[in-house]
Formats: sequence, C-alpha cells, structure tokens
Amino acid sequence: MPQVISVNVNTPYKTFDDLLQAFKEKPGEIKVATAGINSAGHTAIEQIKKYTGINYKHVTYDGGNPAVIATVAGETEVVPQLSVEEVDMLRAGKLRALAVLTGEPLEIEGYGTVPPITQWLPEFKTAPIYFGIFIPKGVPDDVIATLGTIWDNVVKNSPELKKFAAENAVVFDPAW
Repeated sequence: MPQVISVNVNTPYKTFDDLLQAFKEKPGEIKVATAGINSAGHTAIEQIKKYTGINYKHVTYDGGNPAVIATVAGETEVVPQLSVEEVDMLRAGKLRALAVLTGEPLEIEGYGTVPPITQWLPEFKTAPIYFGIFIPKGVPDDVIATLGTIWDNVVKNSPELKKFAAENAVVFDPAW
C-alpha cells in the first residue's frame, strides 16, 4: 500500500515539481494532512523533507480517511496518505495525485497512472508498507506447512486478490 502525494483539485499544483517549488517558495505555509505523528502519511512527507529540505505545516487528523477528507474539503492542500485511503477521492475527481512513493508508476483503475517520486528524486529510497498475515510463535510445523501450501497454491495466484489490488490502488506483491 504505497503512499500517494495528492492535492486538492482546486490547488494550482499540477505536478510534483509544482508542489516542491511551492514548498520552497512558502516554507512552513502549505498545510499537509496526515493521520498523525508516525503515520504512513507523516512518514511520507518527512521522507520528502529529508530529500528536499522543504518545510510544511503539519495538520493531524484521527486517521488517514479524515486526512483525505480534510484535503478534499480544502482544509489542507496536500495529503500523503496510503493509496487505498485516497483511491475513491482520486476516482471521483476530488484529489489530484502528483506522485507515488515507489520506484515504479502506480496504475489506478478508473483514474490513470501516478508517476513515481523517483521521477523527481532519483535517489529516493522507498519503504514499502505491506499488509500482513501473522501467526503466533510456536504454531505446529504442520500448520505452518499447510499455510505455506495455501499461500503458494491460492494466495500468490488469486485472481480475486489481484482484482482487489487493482480496484483499491494496492500493489499486488505476495511474499512469504
């Protein structure tokens, strides 16, 4: 679930370069909505700050979806939350995606292609955010073997999961 840097469609920012220029011209003034300190969105904007030296006004909300809605409503200009939290507002034309924090473009079904941040910051190192299935320590080996078989024969090749990923702006990348 990559982070996507999106803006309210009424902002003048058409590209990530436009946004970076605005951050530099108005240090500490551009409001960025996140789900709070150490959230995926906060991590994203802090990574961008590390690579570019920008400053921004951090506005926190009680979750990623409220941060997205705040940007749609115009309370903030930028939201760097997870793709899955932004996808509906992107498709509805309420947000404009400027960059995805991956090394590859993100195809969003019903929206289009979001360019990778490495297009502007080639040295940018992304930290993937995975949805995981965890089992407790001490589970018997036969259970682990069964889960491995299910993973290999069902999950890794599941057309339903691939479809879910495509519909929800999630990268399908099963790893064991």
